[in-house]
Amino acid sequence: MASLRNNDTYSLYNLAWPIMLEMSLQFMIGTVDTIMVSRISDEAVAAVGICNQFFAALFVLFTMISGGAGILVAQKLGAGNELEARKAASLAFSFNVMIGIAVSLVVHFNTDLILTLMQVPPEIKPLAQQYLYIVGSGAIMMALLQVCSNIIRNTGNTKATMMIAIGMNLIHIVFNYVFIFGSFGFPELGMVGVGISTVLSRTLAALMLFIILLNSFSSRLTFAEFVRWNKKIVKEIAKIGVPLALGGGTYSITQLVIAAFIGTMGALELATRSYLSTVESFAFLFGMAIAMAVQIRTAHLYGSGKRKEAYSDVWKALKWGIVLVEVNTLILVILGKYILNWFTSDESIIALGVFLLIINIVLQPGKMMNMTMGNALNAVGQTRYVMITSIISMWLVSVGLAYVLGIVLEMGLLGVYIAMIVDEYLRGILVALRWRKGKGQMRDVPVPVSNGLSL
Repeated sequence: MASLRNNDTYSLYNLAWPIMLEMSLQFMIGTVDTIMVSRISDEAVAAVGICNQFFAALFVLFTMISGGAGILVAQKLGAGNELEARKAASLAFSFNVMIGIAVSLVVHFNTDLILTLMQVPPEIKPLAQQYLYIVGSGAIMMALLQVCSNIIRNTGNTKATMMIAIGMNLIHIVFNYVFIFGSFGFPELGMVGVGISTVLSRTLAALMLFIILLNSFSSRLTFAEFVRWNKKIVKEIAKIGVPLALGGGTYSITQLVIAAFIGTMGALELATRSYLSTVESFAFLFGMAIAMAVQIRTAHLYGSGKRKEAYSDVWKALKWGIVLVEVNTLILVILGKYILNWFTSDESIIALGVFLLIINIVLQPGKMMNMTMGNALNAVGQTRYVMITSIISMWLVSVGLAYVLGIVLEMGLLGVYIAMIVDEYLRGILVALRWRKGKGQMRDVPVPVSNGLSL
C-alpha cells in the first residue's frame, strides 16, 4: 500500500480520495433527489429512471470522447511536456462543445422518437417526455462537464472537480425543492421542475469547471488555443480517443437497447430498475473512484517512463477495489429493504429489489476487474484492444443474453442481471490477461513516449 499512498500528487491515494468523497456525496444527494421525485409518484421515478438510462449513455459517450485527450494530458505532463498537454486539452474541449451542441439539437427535435425507440410504457411516456425534452436539450452542459472534469482530473487536480460536483448537487437539491414543490413563491412545476433544476445546476457547474480548466496549467489557456488546429496532437488524441469513443458509443447504444427490453417487461420491472440504478451506485462508487485514479496514475507513470511501477500498482489497486466494492455491496444487502423503503412502499418493488441486490455480490467484483484493468490498458494506449473485446461482449453477451434470458425465457430482470454478470467477467478476464501479457514490455525507459504499447 505504501507505493499507492505517498505525498506525490499522482499517488493513487491522493487521486482517489477526492473522487471517492465526491461520489459518496453524489450518491447521498442522488438518493435524496430520487426520494424527492418519488413524492410526485412512482411513475415519475420510473420516467426519470428510464430517461437517465439515456443520459447515462450520453455520459459515457462524452466521457469517452474526452477520454483520449485526458489520457494524453496525463502522459504529456508525466513526460514534462506541458505545451502539448495544453494543446490536447484545448482541442478536446472544442470538439466536445461541437458534439454537445449536435446532441442537444437531436434530442430537442426528436424526444418522442427516442422514447418510442426505448419502448417507454404509455402510462409513463408523458412524464418522460417532459423530462427528456428539457434535460436533453441541455446535453451541451453534460458535454462541457465531462470534458472539463476529465482534463482537470488528469492534471492531478481531483479536489477541484470534487468541490464543484458537491456544489452542483447541493444546488440541484435546492432547485428541486423550489421548482418541484413550488417553494418561496415559485409555481409548483412537478416533473418540469425536476428538468429545470437539473439543467440549471449543470450550467452553473460547467461554467465553474471551465474557469478552473483555463487555469489548470502554468499559464492561463487563451482563446486562440481553443480554435488552433494541431495535426500532430489530433492524431495522438485520435489514436487513443477514437477506440474509446467507439467503445463508449457502443456501450451507450447497448444500454438503451437493454433499457428497451426492460421497458417491455412492465412498470414493476422498470420502476425497480430505476430505484436500483440509484442504490447500486453506492456499491461501486469506491471502485469507480479507484478505477478512475488508476487510469490517471498509470498514464502519468507511463509518460514519465516509470512503467514497472505502473504495472505493479494496477494489480494492487484492483485488490483494494474488489475488497471495497464487496464491503459496500454487503452493506446494501443487509440494509436493502430499509433503503428501498425510503423510495417506495410497493412491496413487490422492494422484494424484487432486495433479491437483485444479492445478485450484486457476484456482479460487482467482475465490474471492478473490467473497469480497473480496462482503464489501465487505455492509459498506455491499448484502447483498440479494449474496444474490440468490449464491442463483441456487449452485443453478444450483454444484449444477446439479456434478450434470450430476460425476454425469450421470461426471466425478467434476473435474466438481464445474469447477462450483465457474464459480460463483466468475460471482459474483465480478457483485459486482465492482456495486462499480464504486457508485463515484459513494462520496463522503465529513459526517454518517455506517448504512443502506447504494442502488446
